Amino acid sequence: MAASGGVSGSAAVAACAAMAVFYVAILYSPTLVFRLPPPSSLQSFMLRRFACAAVSSLISLLFSSFLLGVGPFEDFSFILNIYGIRSDHAYQAVAFPLLLTALLYAGSFTSRALLFIHAWRGSRDGSSFGACLFNLAERCLEGARRSASDVLAWRNYVVAPITEELVFRACMIPLLLCGGFTTYSITFFSPIFFSLAHLNHFLELYYQQKYNFSKAFLIVGNQLGYTVIFGWYASFLFIRTGNLIAPIVAHIFCNVMGLPVFLSPGAKGKVAISFAVGVVGFFKLLFLATRPDLYNDQTDNCSCWHGYCNW
Repeated sequence: MAASGGVSGSAAVAACAAMAVFYVAILYSPTLVFRLPPPSSLQSFMLRRFACAAVSSLISLLFSSFLLGVGPFEDFSFILNIYGIRSDHAYQAVAFPLLLTALLYAGSFTSRALLFIHAWRGSRDGSSFGACLFNLAERCLEGARRSASDVLAWRNYVVAPITEELVFRACMIPLLLCGGFTTYSITFFSPIFFSLAHLNHFLELYYQQKYNFSKAFLIVGNQLGYTVIFGWYASFLFIRTGNLIAPIVAHIFCNVMGLPVFLSPGAKGKVAISFAVGVVGFFKLLFLATRPDLYNDQTDNCSCWHGYCNW
């Protein structure tokens, strides 16, 4: 399969597989390769992994640039644009994907609203609605302050979304587009690399945390299924918008919210109805909210509009 950017389809796939393996393998390099002593605390362990993820992302960017034929003397903004790292249309790239993703969590929002109303009505001190709302805001701010000093929160909400989207979307999708693959095939099949990069969690659960095989397999299997579905969505956002901020925002939001809530005992179907309405709204607005012209001043007339097919 010939590619307009000088990358064959097989080479693009092999490069993506190599980057996925490298993203995981480098996490174990400090102890297995460099023979560093085991970290003395969770914080030092996570900081070491943050450094490994950053190195992996940088090497993947350089590796994909080499394969794409982007020289070191190219205009720096042109190089960044290849990976969707742009400052223009930043508001649209944040707001529209965020609101679109939030529709999938209509059931979650309804469930939390019902819990808040129930707590307010059941308060023994006769607190007003405004006072309860103020207390809720205070608890949210306190939770945000705790998260700011929590190394696991930094992993879930900052390091993982940014580095994973850099490697699995920004580096891989341009290679696959230049490899001659269609946007539809990339959207549905590129998340396989993203999903396989989470297989190391099975080894950690089975060998390090001593989970039995079936329990570790069930946990990781569910995780892999979720990562494939999210990978479809993140790839779609990147291809449609051409802006890396869009999948990063969606990734952070999903990590904050967790799995969508679609059922809640005692809610008399309100949560299920809200979830169903949100899902319908999501698919109704999916293409409208990700129209390329919303995120770009011009989109050309080539089949992949980013301009990759003109290289």
